[in-house]
Amino acid sequence: MQLQLPEPAADALSASQALQQLIVADIEHAGGWISFARYMELALYAPGLGYYSGGAVKLGKDGDFTTAPEITPLFGAALAHAVAPLLAQSVPQLIEFGAGSGRLAHDILTELAQMGASPQAYFIVELSGELRARQEQTLRDFPQVQWLEQLPAAFSGVAIGNEVLDAMPVQLVMKAEDGWRERGVGLGPQGFVYAERDCAPPLVAQVHAQIPDADLLPIGYLTEVHAVATGFMASLAAMLAAGAECGNGGSAAILIDYGFPAHEYYLPQRSEGTLMCHYRHHAHGEPFYLPGLQDITAHVDFTAMARAAQEHGLEVLGYSSQAGFLLAAGIGDLLLRTSPQDALRYLPQANAVQKLLSPAEMGELFKVLVVGKGLRLAPEFERNDRSHRL
Repeated sequence: MQLQLPEPAADALSASQALQQLIVADIEHAGGWISFARYMELALYAPGLGYYSGGAVKLGKDGDFTTAPEITPLFGAALAHAVAPLLAQSVPQLIEFGAGSGRLAHDILTELAQMGASPQAYFIVELSGELRARQEQTLRDFPQVQWLEQLPAAFSGVAIGNEVLDAMPVQLVMKAEDGWRERGVGLGPQGFVYAERDCAPPLVAQVHAQIPDADLLPIGYLTEVHAVATGFMASLAAMLAAGAECGNGGSAAILIDYGFPAHEYYLPQRSEGTLMCHYRHHAHGEPFYLPGLQDITAHVDFTAMARAAQEHGLEVLGYSSQAGFLLAAGIGDLLLRTSPQDALRYLPQANAVQKLLSPAEMGELFKVLVVGKGLRLAPEFERNDRSHRL
């Protein structure tokens, strides 16, 4: 399919071509075939060339997509009101994964300071050098911010991940006449092509563990398996469980992303999966287009994420729509800090909040999963809890 998308600058195109050659070499070294997860890993994270590890601007009007913290500071302020009661039960420190421009950390820390609840430390685990540089500039007024190269072995406090799980590499699987096959990446005359092979036994096990009624889905059904994200959840859970067991108080993680519980994810009518690419605010389904210059994502299977957390020592503390979570966190009251009579200031903020809450925008597609050990969410979050639907 010919995509009608903005042309990249010459240096960006050169970087993409260099990444394509690296991926070609990887495929040839592997005997002509790699999993889609490996392709996605290289496209997003290859050192110096991948989408998140290279130098391209990703967020905001000059980037490829806009996240909730870029839309309004009220998102981070509301999140601070969810975080504060958790910190009060634990150690006053946070850790954020993939902190983007640093805007979310800035807004959380600003609101916590106004509440008289500033944390002692705010750690950021960031893989992108370009984004870390932006974060350092955005957060220059907050001396408690520290950057880490990897997850610590143990952590007490609150962890935050906004649109982190969707960017983790996925494997593609397709239902065939004789069972499930893995769709990977090979080489054709015009470049990268999809190529299928039999699933290895561990992948078959993952399919049946993750997909309800997998054998009843129609022939040709294509979807994603989230082994990397569930592995991350296992590591996150182990870190938080170890922190809670240190005697310093409990630990929790708040994960915000677009996705579904398993029984809504693997519907027969969602037969092409959820893979999506983002380039200059254009969404499309062609992951082989300009690797390194576009984001590649898949929706999150929140049932699989919750199960991985539980299997490694955590409890599900809450699961809700983004709208339900933000309303419980008081985003309506935060909006009213600006008088509706001051239309010039109020209306843009009201429109931004509407985008976060509307079922037709981000309010229903985005979900919030809270897992932890030794902590409890404030009672107001119970009204919109959907944990029973996981």
